[in-house]
Amino acid sequence: MAYYTNIFSPETYQAFMNSDKTVSGFRVRQKLLAEKVKAGDIFICYLTRLSRWCGLLEVVDGPYEDSTPLFLASDDPFIIRFHVRAKVWLPLTQAIPIHSDQIWQHLSFTQNMDKNSSRWTGLLRNSLNKINEKDGKLLMRCLLQQHDIATDYPLNEQDQKKLKTHTVNRTDKVVEVSVPSDNELVDDEAPNQTPEVRESIKMQALLAQIGACMGMKIWLPKADRSRVLKEWKKGTEALLEKLPLNYDETTLSTIEQIDVIWLKGRAIMRAFEVEHTTSVYSGILRMADLLALQPNMNINLHIVAPDSRQEKVFQEIRRPVFSLLESGPLSERCSYIPYSNLKDLSKVKHLDRMTDAVLEDYTEHEE
Repeated sequence: MAYYTNIFSPETYQAFMNSDKTVSGFRVRQKLLAEKVKAGDIFICYLTRLSRWCGLLEVVDGPYEDSTPLFLASDDPFIIRFHVRAKVWLPLTQAIPIHSDQIWQHLSFTQNMDKNSSRWTGLLRNSLNKINEKDGKLLMRCLLQQHDIATDYPLNEQDQKKLKTHTVNRTDKVVEVSVPSDNELVDDEAPNQTPEVRESIKMQALLAQIGACMGMKIWLPKADRSRVLKEWKKGTEALLEKLPLNYDETTLSTIEQIDVIWLKGRAIMRAFEVEHTTSVYSGILRMADLLALQPNMNINLHIVAPDSRQEKVFQEIRRPVFSLLESGPLSERCSYIPYSNLKDLSKVKHLDRMTDAVLEDYTEHEE
């Protein structure tokens, strides 16, 4: 028996709660991971935004593919499915917070961490990550015990805000969106705050180096080039002096400001915005501007940000204004890459023999 993460957002948690709890679904991009799961394995269910453990699902059979709407009324993306048996499924107010001592002090990836840290979140960013046996047994024991004793963990005001669902009616479907509060600082990293090279510049350099290694041509905004080139160690000959694109002046001006672009020939393969500030939305706005100007442009968009900013990135991408783009909701076109994932990718051997498709193993999407 093996243990795997099954990550729920408050919306997918509620959808599963309203179902007969016999089917759990995953996105197509997780198909290869799903094929490793066997009957008798356990999905340990974790609720994002609230950071709580909420259930245990035993795999009966699967995976199989079924696009029948189950978790969303239409365009259900969770089509890689398993038949499951719910051993434990807890109400929100009884789901166990990960910061509770019975769990935090004993899990291998949290026990030595400060509770204000976000360095422990790696395992819980995607579904179907394998949990080691010791951690799996601990979580299973705690959840089974909670099923019997039903200790209450009341939701505070901040938790309640995270549960609020907002929707926008597009002409083709209803899309869930977020409405972030504006009580955060706009920028926690003004250039004059540190004499060191900003971390965002290092990430731009890493993106440029990885793309060049894969045989891509690289575009960097002219304002950033001198600083990025101080950090970019290999493959700088791939840097383009001029974009080989035939767009109108407004579109070209927008593209030229994107932090890093990978190109093959005259085609943009991937575009990256590196967000090291608290607000995280300046780069997201630029991505949205590009799609608004060129709705038929079919490129992969990525927001690269510190590991601690995952929730904020997804929250901003799901703003109502971004759900109404002619090309479709930005949340369906733009993914998140944490700094740690990018650093891991940069250490992979034989990158020069790989295609940019490998990047999908390091990106994260709203569940």
